[in-house]
Amino acid sequence: MTAMVVAGHICLDLTPQLGASARLDPGRLIDVGPLGIGLGGCVANTGLALADLGADVSLHSTVGDDELGRILADTVARRPRLHSDLHVAPGRTTSYSLVLEPAGHDRTFWHHTGANAVFTGDTLDVGDAPLLHVGYPPLLPALLDDGGAPLERLLRRARERGATTSLDLAVVDPSSEVGSVDWTGVLRRAAAMTDILSPSLDDLTSALGATSGIPPLPAATAAQAYADLLLGWGAAVVAISAGSDGLLLRTASAERLQRGGRLLAPLASSWADTSLRVRPFLVERVVTTNGAGDASTAGLLFAVSRGASPTLAAHTAAAAAAAVISGRRPTAEVMSGILPAAANLFATVEG
Repeated sequence: MTAMVVAGHICLDLTPQLGASARLDPGRLIDVGPLGIGLGGCVANTGLALADLGADVSLHSTVGDDELGRILADTVARRPRLHSDLHVAPGRTTSYSLVLEPAGHDRTFWHHTGANAVFTGDTLDVGDAPLLHVGYPPLLPALLDDGGAPLERLLRRARERGATTSLDLAVVDPSSEVGSVDWTGVLRRAAAMTDILSPSLDDLTSALGATSGIPPLPAATAAQAYADLLLGWGAAVVAISAGSDGLLLRTASAERLQRGGRLLAPLASSWADTSLRVRPFLVERVVTTNGAGDASTAGLLFAVSRGASPTLAAHTAAAAAAAVISGRRPTAEVMSGILPAAANLFATVEG
């Protein structure tokens, strides 16, 4: 199958190993451990998880013409099933995050937006890709210009080529530049061009809470209200993750799903008018929550690409998140152990 396309936010995560006594102390030399260098951001997290699951993935992002950009491109090139389609922006710097996590303390992120600030997707040609997944608009300010016109244009172009379109969000910082964006207007335009929307409840409340008319509610009730809103704006499938309250999956009518592109249209009759919730899988030891939401999205998209039922797709999403939370990658072997019912999804992957 032609590679799926994952586009948008990417960065390098730089993680020094810090002891419990590490702290900022001017003039002092602080001994630290090895530096971990890894891919970060939606494109990397979702793309890597899709590749782990068995999909071929093309990564499209904007990086700087600098050493970090070359390290990032080399890292992508060395990963199985990942295909690099990175646009180099002359004069720009590559996005990175310093992940500071002294032993026994919560993580702190020092983030440089870099070339993500100018990502518009205008250089992307999806060709005959079955899927375009985009994330995260709140960290891609150029997509939000003119009321979100570049984002709408990117999704529309993909739909015109027959691709299923997918969109994930991120939490909106109200004190940041994008905190003043008309998110209701942006997401209303985007939803009409989006077949699969997979935000977290926190993403939605941070972007829409003040203007949606949805009051503070228990998580399960709030997720239903936001799903109603997004389906009303034109999305075909809405999957809202709400932490310990699980994943809510809601779908539109068969008529809408039939316009859902190469992956979704064939499932229209079996996916129409679905409403279900799945609980998170029990994880014995939480290693990290970083990337769990992206893994959940990858699990959902992979299951859709394999023609899974809505129930199996939702459980596959939850299982992929559980794999990452437990410190493992969502490979076919790991996923089949967590969710034996999903083993058939990987039958052609391992062969």
